[in-house]
Amino acid sequence: MKRILLLHTGGTISMSTDQTTGDVRPSSENPLHHYQHLFGEAVHVKAEDLFQLPSPHITLKEMTAMKERIERAIETGEADGIVLTHGTDTLEETAYFLDLTLHASIPVVLTGAMRPADSIGADGLLNLQAAVWTAMSEEAADKGVLVVMNEEIHAARHVTKTHTTNVATFRTPTFGPIGILAKNHVHFFQKLVEREHFPVDTIRHTVPLLKAYAGMESQLLEAVFQMKPDGLVIEALGAGNLPPAVLPSLKKFLENDLPVVLVSRAFNGIAQDIYDYEGGGRQLKQAGVIFAPGLSGPKARIKLLILLEQTKDPKEMANCFE
Repeated sequence: MKRILLLHTGGTISMSTDQTTGDVRPSSENPLHHYQHLFGEAVHVKAEDLFQLPSPHITLKEMTAMKERIERAIETGEADGIVLTHGTDTLEETAYFLDLTLHASIPVVLTGAMRPADSIGADGLLNLQAAVWTAMSEEAADKGVLVVMNEEIHAARHVTKTHTTNVATFRTPTFGPIGILAKNHVHFFQKLVEREHFPVDTIRHTVPLLKAYAGMESQLLEAVFQMKPDGLVIEALGAGNLPPAVLPSLKKFLENDLPVVLVSRAFNGIAQDIYDYEGGGRQLKQAGVIFAPGLSGPKARIKLLILLEQTKDPKEMANCFE
């Protein structure tokens, strides 16, 4: 019999609807505690409440606590797989944090819901069932941290929330899901070519995230520089370009050995140093900007925060991103 540790952290999957106002809010009791029968007789699910937080309330402190609880479960051998329920707004960031920091020998799966537990067509129970079945799969053990939603299995590294309300919100742009569920059968057809692991106990640095736009002013970067951050992530235009007006302010970050990581604000594709003009990616990379192909802005920020705990060497950081 498989043993699955089910860790609840809150989110829509554990919320209900006020019948008078229609507002969605946390329930007094987690409704997911009463569904052992969903998983079948071949598994024992041990449920535990870590938090009861909406996902916008999740910080790196809570992510670290999740990591530590999973590590204890692995070290003591109390589970054959881990499932975390999580709010969808920041689920992809938690998943990627865990993917980078856990050295997991067993499957680790995150899931959530787009509809509260008491709504018509609630998706939480189906997602939870699929997540547990995935965590029971022997094949899931070597795939990194996984996100299971809407009967699809995604790698934490690339998955993102793409719709504010649709149950099919979690997608993997450019690369696609790595597996699917058909009834209670788990089918994998892709895996990441390489995995990364960075041991961290705490995150002590500050990294803001900015999004570039047409006519972007230098004052915004100046204000961020005055915050004395430890680094900066920018969602750049196109393949990785910036308006020339921000370049003098950007230069201040680089001259002070503050890492600047560039991703694309585009939904699909990867950031590349293609264009050789003022503000173009080729000149930005030559100036010392680090390109992070295939990562979103929020995930590049998570990775930079973790790397800052490992090294201050710009070349080493660049190698870890590229």
